[in-house]
Parts: sequence; structure tokens; C-alpha cells
Amino acid sequence: MKTLQTFFLFVFVPLVNSAPPIQQESLQFYEYDTDATVGSLIQQDYEMQSNDIRKDGTNVSLDTSLRLQGDDSDGNAAPTKDTNLPTCLLCVCLSGSVYCEEIDIEAVPPLPKETAYLYARFNKIKRIAVSDFADITTLRRIDFSGNKIEEIEDGAFSKLLLLEELSLAENRLLKLPVLPPKLTTFNANQNRIKSRGIKANAFKKLTNLAYLYLGHNALESVPLNLPESLRILHLQYNNITTITDDTFCKSNNTRYIRTSMDEIRMEGNPILLAKHVNAFSCLRTLPVGTYY
Repeated sequence: MKTLQTFFLFVFVPLVNSAPPIQQESLQFYEYDTDATVGSLIQQDYEMQSNDIRKDGTNVSLDTSLRLQGDDSDGNAAPTKDTNLPTCLLCVCLSGSVYCEEIDIEAVPPLPKETAYLYARFNKIKRIAVSDFADITTLRRIDFSGNKIEEIEDGAFSKLLLLEELSLAENRLLKLPVLPPKLTTFNANQNRIKSRGIKANAFKKLTNLAYLYLGHNALESVPLNLPESLRILHLQYNNITTITDDTFCKSNNTRYIRTSMDEIRMEGNPILLAKHVNAFSCLRTLPVGTYY
């Protein structure tokens, strides 16, 4: 009997081996149209699940892993832009500059107090309020080109005493706001501004203004009281029909020369400049436009 037991042990024991440990595949999952934080959390979640799997010796299928990652998400949903994020997550903040370009915002976002340069081009902003810049006194440049701005509250820029450059080009403005005193460059090209939308002394006190762009609007006349500091004036493609001897010069002072003015563009207006020769007697170069 002992001989038979020994025989069976000798035959069958070598055929029984311990089961090999479960081999885990290294799977990498990617969540598209999410930020790095969400992706990191998903990866951490998967790694924790993998560690639990190794401990209890069980496996999880690929479908189950995917369900763990995306129970609340719709794979077919179009990506959207969350405009309710804090400004420096929604925009790019870098050394006093804030870049909020082409992100579909509809209002000026809250800005860090040290902001000096704001670039908010090609968005859907419709209105600028006094409160937008009430606490931001460090701004030197603002660019709102390519928005849908129709209204700017009175005094919206009144506290921006350091502002030097302001662009409101390619919007829907019918009138100009009160401008801050230290502006050197103002661009309001391609709006809907008429002459009655510009106050008589709108530019008179802007003694640093060198570049004024008002092309492609609906002006019927050249703005009054242009400052002596002006070097470049663009008025092309408006509806200007008349110019007086005091528009650029001083009719009571034949010796007056406007020394700073380098360029005036008036092409595309329904006016023959040759009929107003005396209006340019103080200029070093004649305006660009139609003479005959």
C-alpha cells in the first residue's frame, strides 16, 4: 500500500504548479478637451485602482476602467469654453500683462491690480462699465479690437491716468468716450461714429496724442481742436464733405506752421481737396486724398 502512495505522489506532484501572478497591462488614458489638472486626477485615480487590483489579485476590464473615468461625460459633446473661470485661468497673466484674446468673453474680466497691459481682442464684449477699471490705476495699454462694443459708460477711463494706448477698432461705437489725458495713441477705426458722436473738445486737452485713427467710420467733418502734438491722422473712408481754413491751420495767423504733423489720410471721402487749398497752407505735406 505504501508503495502505491509513493508512486502516485511521484507522478502527480510535478504536474501541479502554483498559479502565476496576474500580469497587469500598462494602460494609458487620455481625456481630450480637459485641463491638465483633470487629466492628472484621472491618471492618479487609475493608478490607485491598479494598486488595489495588485493587492487583491483581481483584474478590471478596459470597459470598466473607461466607465470609471467618464461616468458623467458625453464623448460626443462639443468642447465648450468656460468663461466663469478666474481671470488668470481663463486668460494668460504674465508680468503685468493680461492676454484674453479669442476666448468669447462678453464682459471685461476682473483684472489683477498690478495689470499694466490688457489685450482682449476678438471677443464678444458689448459694453464697458465704470466698474471695469475702477480699481486698476496701473494700466498703460488697452486693446479691445474686434469686439461688439456698442456702449462705453461715461467715466469708464477717467481713472486711468497712466493710460497711453487705447484701441477700440472694429467695434460698433456710435460715439467716443471721454479719453484719459496721457494718451499717445488712440485707434477707433472701423466703427459707426458720426461727427455728432465726438465732442468739440474731445482731443483738445490730449497734449501727448501723436497717433489718431478714425478711418472707416461715418464722420461728416474733421474733428475740431486737434492737438499740436498730432503726427498721424487717419480719416480715410468717412463721409467728410467740407474742410475750413481752421481745420488744420489758423486763418488769423498766416505764419503758423503745424510742425509735428507728418501724415493725413483722407482718401475715400466725397470731397475734392483741391477746392480747399488754404486749409493745408500750414502743413508740411499735403493730405492723401482726391484732388481732381
